[in-house]
Amino acid sequence: MTVEPLSKIEITYNGSLAKMNLDALNCAAISGIMRVNNTQINMVSAPIIAKERGINISTTTQDKSGAFDGYIKVKVITKTRQKSIAGTVFSDGKPRFIRIKGINIDSEISTHMIYTTNKDVPGIIGVLGKTLGDNNINVANFTLGRESVGGEAIALLSIDVAATDLVVKSLKETLLFQQVQPLSFIVN
Repeated sequence: MTVEPLSKIEITYNGSLAKMNLDALNCAAISGIMRVNNTQINMVSAPIIAKERGINISTTTQDKSGAFDGYIKVKVITKTRQKSIAGTVFSDGKPRFIRIKGINIDSEISTHMIYTTNKDVPGIIGVLGKTLGDNNINVANFTLGRESVGGEAIALLSIDVAATDLVVKSLKETLLFQQVQPLSFIVN
């Protein structure tokens, strides 16, 4: 979620998740966040290393709110910013992102993805599609979200192969995006 030093990780379990044994989920979430900076961190070592580094971990449970039976929200806090993401698993068994940076979204998680942030202006979809197409990368799924008309917007694209450094560079060079981040996940 961030490469800056963390000061706090807040994990919220909503609805049906709040009734589960959360120890393993907490360890998995903390490990996943901390592995960005150190791939040697695992579920066992993550809480210990977080404590050694002075990272405050808070866990909250709450009754079902909203449209989802249950979801997990993770917020990371650094000295300069906060980032949050929420996800759930739908009845089809596939995990999905449902909220990023406070923006509602419904994006299935795939092995290869690209995440972008930009101002909500015309032409963004075309630039993303053309850049990927010019680099022979097929878009499997395209999900958009925005805070308001003309405000901050995000896109999550599922792609068939990993985005190359050239694709990321090309998108950044358009100066239309505040952030372009290739993502990869292990998806069963």
